[in-house]
Amino acid sequence: MSRPPYPFVALVGQERMTLGLILAAVAPVLSGVLIRGEKGTAKSTAVRALAELLPEREVVDGCRYRLTVAERGLLCTTGCDDLSCRRADPVPARHRRTPVVELPMAATEDRVAGALDLERALTAGVRRFEPGLLAAAHGGILYVDEVNLLDDHLVDLLLDSAAMGVNTVEREGVSLTHPARFSLVGTMNPEEGELRPQLLDRFGLCVTVEGCTDPRQRVEIMQRRLAYERDPDAFVARWSGQTSALRARIATATALLPRVTTPGELLLEIATTCLDAGVDGHRGDLTLLRAAIALAAWCGRTEVEPGDVAEAAPLVLTHRIRRQPFQDIPQHVAVR
Repeated sequence: MSRPPYPFVALVGQERMTLGLILAAVAPVLSGVLIRGEKGTAKSTAVRALAELLPEREVVDGCRYRLTVAERGLLCTTGCDDLSCRRADPVPARHRRTPVVELPMAATEDRVAGALDLERALTAGVRRFEPGLLAAAHGGILYVDEVNLLDDHLVDLLLDSAAMGVNTVEREGVSLTHPARFSLVGTMNPEEGELRPQLLDRFGLCVTVEGCTDPRQRVEIMQRRLAYERDPDAFVARWSGQTSALRARIATATALLPRVTTPGELLLEIATTCLDAGVDGHRGDLTLLRAAIALAAWCGRTEVEPGDVAEAAPLVLTHRIRRQPFQDIPQHVAVR
């Protein structure tokens, strides 16, 4: 029996990392977060713990592509052998937890994109597509540990799906397209190599983490980890109240998000900030705006404030600027 994941709320320090993950959960439009840092800084622990905080989604019951009721029939040309969801009225639906799907380093292209179900083809003579990890992650989070070590052909698959929001398969006599919209979360140790620029730019946010330098915090980390390893269920139960409160706050912020407005002068502030940072293109501007909106919603406000832009700027621009991080960025965009 597998033990429950370490509670997100029990993490010590690493406030920038936890904030980045929370914003990615509140606003999937941010396209995820990259977490860079040395070994042993709770990067993977935090991402896996995030799964317990995500809300449920209403999906078509029995759909192997995790489509919502509104998505039924959209972009899906799978030739699924169970068409009951298309014929039924009303559509059978069920609530399922938003997925956090981990992409293993040794995953094959078939495992990621999906492939023909050879066993069924050989035994029953039926050509049936078996969805891969991109389908499993639809509407949720696709997590890649050591993303900088991912094979180039898998990077290309992720780039195509991230850009188009669909997964297209054309091989082995299979021709299909299905939705594959997900937030990409990656963790990496920069000492082991950097990311391809095309993939780096697809991460909406980027956070750099380091080990705690406060001895008392390091002691607290050891004590909590030992308590978790001795009795995972009891440890998780001890933090269940704070976990429920954080889950509720994320749900509230997500619901508030569409109502958040941004004053015109802050749009100019965002554009100026990105120009001062030497950011290429316009993706940085849009992502900084979306991150500021997500921060306002997270704080329970319906209007973006200058402090939201200032706090979001390091998360959004660090991996996009051509200069050394923030060496030439004016003080008005420094972290508050």
